[in-house]
Amino acid sequence: MDPVFEYIFPAIRGIQAGREYFVSMCPLRVIPRIFLFDEEELMPEFRAQRILNRARIPEIAQYVLKNKKSYVFSAITASLDGAVHFKPMGSNGDADRLGALHVDMSARFIINDGQHRRAAIEQALANAPELADETIAVVFFIDRGLERSQQMFSDLNRHAVRPSRSLGLLYDHRNDLSKIAKLVALKSTAFKDLVEMERSTLSERSRKLFTLSSIYTGCSVLLDTDEYSDVDHASKVCIEYWDEISNHIPEWEMVRSSRMTAGEIRRDFLHSHAIALQAFGMVGRDLLQVDSQNWKKRLAGIGKINWAKSNANIWEGRALIGGRVSKSSNNVTLTTNFIKHELGLNLGPEEKRVEQMFERGRINSK
Repeated sequence: MDPVFEYIFPAIRGIQAGREYFVSMCPLRVIPRIFLFDEEELMPEFRAQRILNRARIPEIAQYVLKNKKSYVFSAITASLDGAVHFKPMGSNGDADRLGALHVDMSARFIINDGQHRRAAIEQALANAPELADETIAVVFFIDRGLERSQQMFSDLNRHAVRPSRSLGLLYDHRNDLSKIAKLVALKSTAFKDLVEMERSTLSERSRKLFTLSSIYTGCSVLLDTDEYSDVDHASKVCIEYWDEISNHIPEWEMVRSSRMTAGEIRRDFLHSHAIALQAFGMVGRDLLQVDSQNWKKRLAGIGKINWAKSNANIWEGRALIGGRVSKSSNNVTLTTNFIKHELGLNLGPEEKRVEQMFERGRINSK
């Protein structure tokens, strides 16, 4: 009789849809060795998972390496294609659900959900072998063929909803820019009571003017060229800047004091949209560099700009396309260019190029 070689996993047995499945804890060093991907050259109809997006792997691996004391991984889900049997600790009560899962070494371990985590674990271990004995939860299902594996992939991902960018930033305590954006949203006069902290889009009936994600973007470009001593210092710079901006946009205060609704302002004016906050951030970045003493005085020019969306002579093609706000990089640059022109700031080489293309397009369309 040939000897039997097998993997043995401590496991808990459960039931879903009348079928057995098993939950185990696997050392990280085991994950790259036993879990396989479908061959990428196969047509989609012959695979049980998506093609690996290799661009995601270094990002996930760096997340682990930078947060060795606090990283979190959800469970990997895999199908077992081969001889499998479960030996419970006993036959009574909970003992029937606890035991050892025996898997023949010739069996295939096919990941249904978690292939990018598996690849990132392999990359992280190459740089931090001390993580090898840490564990990750693995849910094992017994393979019932390609069709069942494909259905599992579909079911596992069908209801997966990525959290909004604003909510992700709200709950992110590692990223300094996230901390800065939250401090600005909560402590600045400009944004007080006007920020949607969870959603990244605003409905017409929303009482908020801005999203946390748009403030994050505005602050990130404002702080882009300078190194600040700490989060508090950077936050103070941002708060001072945005509060000065608000001094020249009376509609923001009108919403806060309930004299106008947020929906009315966003419908009629451009200055309360994400494109404007990003453009304000880019203007502020340059203004604080070239005129750190008189930037507040120069910023007053913002109040002289006609921000009405109906002012098509200025905004159509620059911030609006067919009357609708466009957040493309070109439109952000064109909006920034107009504000810089009104404040007497010089354009950079790339800004000049985009502006020249815009002006040529206007001439050709006449």
